[in-house]
Amino acid sequence: MKAAVYRAFDGPIAVEDLRKPVAEPGGVVVEVKATGVCRSDWHGWKGHDSDIHDHGLPFVPGHELSGVVSEVGDGVTRFAVGDRVAVPFILSCGACVQCSRARPTVCEKQQQPGFTMFGSFAQFVALPRADRNLSPLPDAVSFVAAAALGCRTTTAYRATLQQGRLTAGETCVVFGAGGVGLSCIMIGVAHGAKVIAVDVNEAARSKALALGAVAAVDGSLPPLEVRKQVQELCCSRSGPDLSVDAAGFQDSCENAVYCTGRGGRMVQIGLPLGHSNAPQIPMARVANWELELIGSHGCDARDFPAILEMVAAGKLNPSALVEKEVSLAEGCQALHDMDHGSPLGMTVITSFS
Repeated sequence: MKAAVYRAFDGPIAVEDLRKPVAEPGGVVVEVKATGVCRSDWHGWKGHDSDIHDHGLPFVPGHELSGVVSEVGDGVTRFAVGDRVAVPFILSCGACVQCSRARPTVCEKQQQPGFTMFGSFAQFVALPRADRNLSPLPDAVSFVAAAALGCRTTTAYRATLQQGRLTAGETCVVFGAGGVGLSCIMIGVAHGAKVIAVDVNEAARSKALALGAVAAVDGSLPPLEVRKQVQELCCSRSGPDLSVDAAGFQDSCENAVYCTGRGGRMVQIGLPLGHSNAPQIPMARVANWELELIGSHGCDARDFPAILEMVAAGKLNPSALVEKEVSLAEGCQALHDMDHGSPLGMTVITSFS
């Protein structure tokens, strides 16, 4: 099979011929029909992810995927060859302490395509724990739309509605209008919230407005000016009910905390990297204003069917995030190009020959 492979961190990513994987007991092999090119894959290729270090090189990236089951391992009961499936990037075990507490997104033995195992930048990918984690893909949902859900939209769903507890009529400010941030905006708007976007890129701000944000603030302004403009746009004088940092930079994280209104919630999705750029969190403000600072990671596979139903019913349109469909070789180049900045919207690999 064809697969994108890197043999050194920050080294070349090239299409190579690899042996097709086989289905292990409890697992399946999926023929990949669409897979997103995500900044998390870029971080992995750069050497920022400990799971890939533990796995060792060479490595195949990719974790936002949909496809068709091509082989079924012993013990699998929910899926058969030919089934269309959507795949979350967290494959929980169902047996650890966190899974027993209904917290599979922090499963102690989770597996992740593209991080703990070879990923979906390939014609075929082997996936464990199929019955527990995979979801049937409705005919009304395209492979591209399902790939767009795979990480960004599902992560945004959990961050805004579950961890952030966003409700209709509340105000939400999203810092970072990339794939995850735009997904947060779509979900917030779909649930009747007033959503404000903050991003340094004018095109990203325009995209946020097109997806339903009521306003977009220039994130390149000095922090005090960003906070002032956000506060003026909020119904409450103290700030929004929910702030989401979907960017993961020092300024975006700090601004998200400072902007959160009294008694509000701040959810961290983006991953600030590097000790030299560590956010300085005003913990006195957190205590005095009774702010909640909440982490959010991925999505529970059990919520995937409900999200797919929203797409099938036309309540959510992840395809609106997709800017272009590319070949596997072009997907490798798109990952390289992230050295120079994040693209607007999603790039999805749909051709693997």
